[in-house]
Amino acid sequence: MIDREQVLHVAKLARLRLDEAEVEAMAGELSGILGHVDRIADLDLEGVEPTSHVVHLENVLRADQPWTSMPPEVALASAPEPFEGAFRAPSPQADAD
Repeated sequence: MIDREQVLHVAKLARLRLDEAEVEAMAGELSGILGHVDRIADLDLEGVEPTSHVVHLENVLRADQPWTSMPPEVALASAPEPFEGAFRAPSPQADAD
């Protein structure tokens, strides 16, 4: 069984804040998951082939080739014009000024 301290430790690693009800719920959920993992670990899988892919995959990605990027003006040509009050991320160049 996962205890409260372990749940809080995992939540801290994930940068999550949990209230008391969530801590209790997560303790139960995580304990259930570990129980399933234990049951799977008890299975005799000797001679069982991995089944992650039904077909053999080899060299399925294209070769990495240099490519000229699209100019920003072309990429943004059909984008809508910003409207009054719309959020707009500041340009990194604005910080340099």
